[in-house]
Amino acid sequence: MKRSTVPALVGMFVVALGVVPAATAASPPAPANPRAATECDPIDPDVCLLPFPNDYYTVPDESMPTGRRVDFAPEMMPHNASGVPIDPTEWNRNDGFSPGSMVIARVPGIDLVKTGAAPITDIGASLREDAPVVLLDATTGKRHPYWVEQDQRATDPLRQAVIIRPARNLIEGHRYVVGLRNLIDVFDRPIPAGPVFEQMLHPQPPEDPALVNRWLSLRPALTDLFRAGVELADLHLAWDFTVASTENLTGRALDMRDESFAVLGDASPKITITSVENPTPDVDPAFARKVVGTVEVPKYLDRADGGPGSRMTYGQDGLPEPNGTYQATFQCNVPRSTATSGPARPLLWGHGLFGDHTAVNGLGAVANEANALPCGASWIGMSSEDVDHVVDVLDDLSDFPTLPDRMQQAYLNMMFLGRAMIHPDGLAALPEFDGLLNRDVDLTYAGGSLGGIQGTALTALAQDFTRSALIVPAINFSTLLNRASPFQALQPIMDEFYPDRLEQQIGFALMQMVWDRGEGNGYANHITRDPLPGTPVKQVLLHQAFGDHQVANVATEVEARTLGLHVVRPTLAPGRDPAVEPQWDLPAVPNFPFEGSALVVWDSGTPAPPQGNLPPTEGQDPHGDTGNTPAARQQAAHFLATGEVIDVCGGAPCVAIPIG
Repeated sequence: MKRSTVPALVGMFVVALGVVPAATAASPPAPANPRAATECDPIDPDVCLLPFPNDYYTVPDESMPTGRRVDFAPEMMPHNASGVPIDPTEWNRNDGFSPGSMVIARVPGIDLVKTGAAPITDIGASLREDAPVVLLDATTGKRHPYWVEQDQRATDPLRQAVIIRPARNLIEGHRYVVGLRNLIDVFDRPIPAGPVFEQMLHPQPPEDPALVNRWLSLRPALTDLFRAGVELADLHLAWDFTVASTENLTGRALDMRDESFAVLGDASPKITITSVENPTPDVDPAFARKVVGTVEVPKYLDRADGGPGSRMTYGQDGLPEPNGTYQATFQCNVPRSTATSGPARPLLWGHGLFGDHTAVNGLGAVANEANALPCGASWIGMSSEDVDHVVDVLDDLSDFPTLPDRMQQAYLNMMFLGRAMIHPDGLAALPEFDGLLNRDVDLTYAGGSLGGIQGTALTALAQDFTRSALIVPAINFSTLLNRASPFQALQPIMDEFYPDRLEQQIGFALMQMVWDRGEGNGYANHITRDPLPGTPVKQVLLHQAFGDHQVANVATEVEARTLGLHVVRPTLAPGRDPAVEPQWDLPAVPNFPFEGSALVVWDSGTPAPPQGNLPPTEGQDPHGDTGNTPAARQQAAHFLATGEVIDVCGGAPCVAIPIG
């Protein structure tokens, strides 16, 4: 924009400085291109991409549902130790940022306690009128709940990330404004705005022509904050960002599903049995038969075998396009309960982190108590065969999109397996399952750990079941990774190739942008309400293990809020949870049996988790204890069979039995 045109626009923007009453305010337009193609945001010139997420790094694009498109340049992206930047090509297919995005800023010297920022133990404080951090939905004018933390792993206090985490997912397609105000440092001194942002607050554009477009592009955000009651003179920093649309997040997996099942029509997926075991009771007291086979699925991956490192294939219309067929290996186990209880219920099962189809071997108690026949395929992308590739990806995050690409193929694989489990010409028609699989009851899904995380996405996409039991699940890997004990084995690799801890946090946020398509975070808004096109509304039961070392409780509870769940109360014995209001904003289940969706907290006695982005280390890991607890298994089985949440804890907090 020519500087000579600026004075004519100033009158449009004086409302952002309080000159015009808010009641008469209208959000001014932002300039179409507020930056040069490779320019970092001048309001934090020391760290490119900060603050994050940020519409400064998007451009108008009317072909996208949000009207915007992410526009990262390689020069902006984090560089690995070899000086190679992350290739932004896949990120630039997004029309906004993650609905669960961590919001990152750099405020050297800030004291969050003295500032009064809402901590993880008091999410409700984030909605106070005077909260120092404002996360505002500019589309609705409502504030959004969050908690604030500093990166506990930072090694340089001048490069320690301040992280704002949404307490429930943001609304897809909406624009959000972030305002940081009245910040206090460790010496009880106010932290002023930086020299560039201070110029953004002036009623006249900056003298520096290079800053004029940024001054103009911030007018809508400042106007929105002013209308929300924020004194602009109190601001340390402010910016806005757009959340990716539902179509952009889920469209690829939906297109794969709809195209594949349209071609399948009324037929059953093709099944090939590769092995059958009939162990004796002394060899396997739980299962009378173990059947391994493959289900043929349209392949949307570029490599011939669809193996680790594969990328999604696209047609000229930009949509996923099949490229041959994928033989997805599965295993089904017949419980011994069929000998006395008759044909078993079909149960689609999702394994844990870096597992595979053989995980059904660990479901002996589940299968026999519920007379359920579990079948499972691998969560390719994060299965046992992906471990080496995941390690390699940490060398150069340019390859990270290979993981969610394979994960989306995994959703299709599981849906085809599920269809084969209930189709009259599917598994039930094979001699290996003759008289063993009940065709008169509905298919249901259950999964633990990764099976709960990926099961969240699968549940949003599935058309053949309406109930899921998600055991120790969560959404949002960018929240989980630092807090997960399994990731600590990978942390040294991350440190070697991306040694700057601030850039690591930016890396996690970038990963989440493409991970959303291959984990529950991108789908959670469309399960219990607002279902995806052609998909039924679902009921879900979530089991949380208090103090979980592998799946952070906070991420489970973000999922519960996003799903709009009730919670079974009392959740814990008095004093066990340090939160001001445990399970904030989750209403209690009003009565039993409850025909709805719910969260249940199970307590094994493990200490409460750390209040920062660190993994729990105290006490035994309760991650698997719900599956070890008969009452928890009974509750899940009853829910899957009837859709009812029942009280199995006698009106008291639910106590889990530690493994071993």
